Amino acid sequence: DKKGIGRLRLVGSYDLHFYQPEQIKRVRLVRRADGYYCQFILSVDVQIKTEPTNKTIGLDVGLSAFYTDDQGNKVDNPKFLRKGEKKIKRLQRQLSRKQKGSNNRKKARQKLAKAHLKIGRQRKEFSKRVAYSVIQSNDLVAYEDLRIKNLVKNHCLAKSINDAAWYQFRTWLEYFGRKYGKVTIAVPPQYTSQNCSNCGKTVKKSLSTRTHVCSCGCQLDRDENAAKNILRMGLSTAGHTGTFGLEPINALGELTSTLTGAILLGQVDSLNKESPVTSLCD
Repeated sequence: DKKGIGRLRLVGSYDLHFYQPEQIKRVRLVRRADGYYCQFILSVDVQIKTEPTNKTIGLDVGLSAFYTDDQGNKVDNPKFLRKGEKKIKRLQRQLSRKQKGSNNRKKARQKLAKAHLKIGRQRKEFSKRVAYSVIQSNDLVAYEDLRIKNLVKNHCLAKSINDAAWYQFRTWLEYFGRKYGKVTIAVPPQYTSQNCSNCGKTVKKSLSTRTHVCSCGCQLDRDENAAKNILRMGLSTAGHTGTFGLEPINALGELTSTLTGAILLGQVDSLNKESPVTSLCD
């Protein structure tokens, strides 16, 4: 970043001579709790052709299960923060007992920072692995266009929502969708849980009601019913634009998945403003 710090020796296994100098757009040093990292921002078109699976999937993310698809399959929520909370609280107590400005306090703060860093990395790797699996198994993925900033205003659920890392999962879905030429569609979340996936009738439910029961005879798990509605809305958004025949899409974000409720091919250029690409060089 033009800081003029001089020449550095890079420790690692990556061969930077594989890339042309003009492909390296930015180099910066990033400080983490366990050390410094050199981060390279590269301009690389990653387009991998895969065989179509002729499958579609609708995903409803949640807190009890990380996601539920339209077939009723669930992926358990790992709850990394909840599992590591006991250790973090213990390290926080140890930090508060150390004298300010002392070396022992610095060491205690370092241990606490590493514990938080580990949880963050666990979330990232889990989201990446699950998103990759979903993209590899399907040609079209529909999911809710959730506004996490609004959801965490509920202080009773804020910690659990942040621990679930839904936005990070969505970001990886969109990245792998671009990389492998798959279609990812964000649909409006309104009434996906309330409407019946069989007849469309609205059946009011509280958050504690986990089973959808409709007068038409449809009885489903609440999340499975929502996933079916999400997939139906995603398919209606894609229309007849060629769900399984799209060309691979630029991995830098010029072309990508669709915006909420818009026609697939008419506006794919603009999602970069809604969901910026996550840096993959950490």
